[in-house]
Order: sequence, then C-alpha cells, then structure tokens
Amino acid sequence: MRTKAWYVVLLVVLHGLVAHALVHPTPPVNVILVGWDGAQRGHVMEALGQGELPNLQRLIAKGNLIRINIEGVTDTKAGWSQILTGYYPEVTGVYSNSEFQPVPVGMSIFERLEAHFGPKRFVTAAVIGKKYHCGDDRAPFKIPIDPNDPNEPNQPGDDKGGGVRIVVEDGVTYKVFPGAPYYHMSQVADVWEYGLILDSMVGTRALALLDTYRYQPFFFFVHFASVDSNGHLHGENSQQYNDALISNDQWTGRIMDKIERLGLANKTLIYVTADHGFDENRQSHSFAPYVFLATNDMKIWRDGRRQDVAPTILEAFGLNTAMMEPPLNGISLTKPDNRPFVPITKDRRPNAGQ
Repeated sequence: MRTKAWYVVLLVVLHGLVAHALVHPTPPVNVILVGWDGAQRGHVMEALGQGELPNLQRLIAKGNLIRINIEGVTDTKAGWSQILTGYYPEVTGVYSNSEFQPVPVGMSIFERLEAHFGPKRFVTAAVIGKKYHCGDDRAPFKIPIDPNDPNEPNQPGDDKGGGVRIVVEDGVTYKVFPGAPYYHMSQVADVWEYGLILDSMVGTRALALLDTYRYQPFFFFVHFASVDSNGHLHGENSQQYNDALISNDQWTGRIMDKIERLGLANKTLIYVTADHGFDENRQSHSFAPYVFLATNDMKIWRDGRRQDVAPTILEAFGLNTAMMEPPLNGISLTKPDNRPFVPITKDRRPNAGQ
C-alpha cells in the first residue's frame, strides 16, 4: 500500500510539473532573426505554392506564417530600425533612407538583451549583407567644406540626401553626417559585421558564429540582401528576384540544419521577415507595405506590423516589455491587437510635406 501511495503522489507531482511547464514555458536559449530584405509577400506566397522555398515551408510547419503590414516608409532604414527596436520613427528619429539619426541609446533588441542578461552571459551578433542602409555603424561626424566649391552643397538646405546636412557654425560651413541608425546598437553587440553583400558570405559567416557560440545563449541577426538588390536591378517579377528568394531559402535551411546538428533545435526560435516588399512588377518599393513573418514559434498566432517583431523576441526571452521606457509601440505577436491599422507610406514627421 505504501508503494502504491508513493506512486500516486509521484503521478500527481509529475502532472503538476507538466501543467506548470505548459502554462509557464521555459524561455528559449537562443533566437535568430533572419532578414530577407525586400521580400514581397505575394511573391513569397507564390514561390511557397510552387515548392520553391522548402526550408521556409519546413520552418512554418513547426510554427506559423503570418502577414506583416507596414506602417511608415517602405524602405530599409525605416524598416530594420522599426523591426530591431519596436518603435515608430517618431521615437527613433529614423524616418527613411534619407532622414535618419542614430537610434537613441538602449532601444534596440541587442542593447536590451545585453542589459538584461549581462554582456558576459549572453551573446549578440549581427551579420549583414548590405553596406549602407542596413548595418552601417558610423558615428556622427562633421567636416568643414569650402563654400565656394561648386562641387559641394554650400548652403543650409542644399542637402544631397543620405542624411547629410549643411550647417554654418561660427562662420564655418560644415557637412554634417548625423550618424547611422545602427551606431549605438553596434557598439554593444559582440559581433557586428556588415557589407558582406553575397548571400554566401553572410550565410557562411553565420554558420561559423554558430560554431563559435554554440555553448552560450545568443541573439543573432542574419541579413540577406540579394532579394532587394535583384529587385532593384531586374524587377520584382524577374527570374533573378525569384532566384534570390530561393538563395535566401537555401541559406536559411543551412542555418536550420546547423542548429539541428549542434543539438540546439529545441532551444532556438527562428523568425524570418522582411523590412519592406516590392512594387508589383517594378524595380522600386515606394509603396510596398506587404511582407510576412515565418517562424517555428508555435505561440505566434496573429498578423502584425514591423514594430511587433522586437517585443515578440524580447518577451520570448522572458523580458517584461510593459515596463520598458519609452513604452514600446509594438505588441508581441503572441498577444491580441486591437489597434487600427493605416498603411502610412510617407514621411511621418509632424507637418511633413506641408
């Protein structure tokens, strides 16, 4: 009878532990955010339907595929700044590829995770294909210019884009670069590499970093640039654009395979998304607010927006986003969302264009 009683007690305890695990799941040890820059949702869906993206389909089979609809300018700086912080440009100061500043200190996923876990106990890394609009880590600077040089803008307001401003201080004319959006977040990351251009360069480096940091908890941002570059060169409906999607899928699959070989599959969440789409059958993305998010995170259940990605990742790691300052504009994709949606694809600054 005593043996039977202990057996019953053991069953009750085990049942309680299982129930507690289901209600309070253990946060993942690792998260990988994979960027398919410029991947239009409609084209991705067509490629999935034709069986051309088997690795993305494999990821979706373990979790979900949702729609991401963009609020704000549909370009790279606006996009990745929103994704990596959870904030609108009114908070970050990053409105577009030509109107930007460094994201204020402490607002990025990298900085919040490093602060929460401690830099010696957690690894953050970024491996980025693009050279300028995503990954650029330059600090603010200014250089004096000759106001009589016909090859230089020489008056305030004669800006040539790229965030450069012309200012006059104490009678000296300066060309001022405000600093890249990613400047502060790049300073805390353990690895920050950009301008790798080729998918093979990005993917190979990501695989090497998985080997290096296999025994430490980590957050990786792996950014592929080929879809965007081929869209600009050849158009959204081109074979080259489609081939770039296939290349992104193949390298995403290699990352997934590597995680499995390292025994990290049950400890790692993967999110694949895009900063913007592409104008249908064109070489631009001036109005391209329709992208996607694919993941093995089974708790993702609703469609969302770019700014929802950061709180989703932070909460997956167990952080309390409700306590963050300033309050996040995004809401975790595991939670309900009753906000009205307006796909604003213009400069969001007050009185802009008036």
